[in-house]
Amino acid sequence: MAKNKTVFVCQSCGYETNKWLGQCPMCKEWNTFVEEKIVTTTSSKKGLSSRDELSGKAAKPVPISKISASNETRISTSSKELDRVLGGGIVPGSLVLIGGDPGIGKSTLLLQVAGNISKAGKKVLYISGEESLEQIKLRGNRMGDFSDNLLLLSETDLDLIDSTIRAEMPDITIIDSIQTMYKGDISSAPGSVSQVRESTNTLMQIAKSLNIAIFIVGHVTKEGQVAGPRVLEHMVDTVLYFEGDRYASYRIIRGVKNRFGSTNEIGVFEMKNSGLEEVPNPSEFLLSGKIEDSSGTVISCAMEGTRPLLLEIQGLTGETAFGMPRRTAEGFDFNRLNLLIAVIEKRMGYGMGNLDAYINIAGGIRMREPALDLGIVIALVSSYKNKPIPSDTVAFGEVGLSGEVRAVTMPSLRVSEAKKLGFKKVIMPSVSMKDVKDIKEIEIVGVRSISDLKKEVF
Repeated sequence: MAKNKTVFVCQSCGYETNKWLGQCPMCKEWNTFVEEKIVTTTSSKKGLSSRDELSGKAAKPVPISKISASNETRISTSSKELDRVLGGGIVPGSLVLIGGDPGIGKSTLLLQVAGNISKAGKKVLYISGEESLEQIKLRGNRMGDFSDNLLLLSETDLDLIDSTIRAEMPDITIIDSIQTMYKGDISSAPGSVSQVRESTNTLMQIAKSLNIAIFIVGHVTKEGQVAGPRVLEHMVDTVLYFEGDRYASYRIIRGVKNRFGSTNEIGVFEMKNSGLEEVPNPSEFLLSGKIEDSSGTVISCAMEGTRPLLLEIQGLTGETAFGMPRRTAEGFDFNRLNLLIAVIEKRMGYGMGNLDAYINIAGGIRMREPALDLGIVIALVSSYKNKPIPSDTVAFGEVGLSGEVRAVTMPSLRVSEAKKLGFKKVIMPSVSMKDVKDIKEIEIVGVRSISDLKKEVF
């Protein structure tokens, strides 16, 4: 029998309570509780789920040694950048969530992927709850021709979508977006916590039972998180985030969760009139436009998964016009910047405590790897002394509170990337020198602490 139950659900985190509260005890947000009616079914047979009740018997566990785990053939998206982030391609039966700011290119990328897969002979069903079929077609006209294997559907009723997927049996299904979908047996509005959670659960059951890969587009909040309950990210197999300034030309796809591959990989794209185009060499792309012989700039190297990225770090110091010095970090951790300024003042003897300090990673890219510490220090000191750093120099290494330059991961890949792009000198931790001794035709300088920079650089 079905029973109606009324609960109050936090629209920020999904916390449920039997009464209205002004502040959510879970996420501490105010005025986020909305009354929702839910329908619960009671089974006449205790201890059995509804599926087991229909079959008449309980589920039987299987020993792990009796399960055959054959390597499933992945479906290529015809995009090396996206395939890398996915772990080598699309796994059939997987549920992938893609989040990003409005207008950043989520729908454009998925329509391109749908076109590429359909041309390869796979059947793709693109379901949009935000655009009509004509609007999707107008957007697709900029990207070229499409195969008849690509089917379009404009629908928001998840029960009808379920029936359509089971009737068409596509290889790939795209849902744009999950916040527009609704189930008729839930009284709350589309986009609410209950609707998003139940819709995702339904799509997960479809993906696993029919072995269909499903992509879900998710809106993000002002904090940059996927809107809806946090459980949404736990239910899916892969979570990808679209990053980058919507007014700039580049886009970055970053894997946050991936059950079938690494979560440290990124894919770099450039937005053009015909859609998103891959950037095979992001280091060269991010270094374009660098001014020669300018103080306060240095090239550093960060690792994203197995890919080294050369970045331009820009630093600026100057006398403060206020009682308290101003510090700003774009693309870098603000607290880490303050820490490095304190280390510079203490271990190198440069009085920067009363100066404004600004750090920017050119291109708008955001990095948190500690290997950028040495580049930050060199950029700030270069601006402080107004002494340019040679443009053919790369620096990387983690800086500790004692001023020591600590080892970083995969130094040989970083040095090889610098050599490939024509750089002549690398400044790196001396403890990692043994890992790069076989690399020739590039000058490698090891430093034990930031005080050694006075001799090697300044």
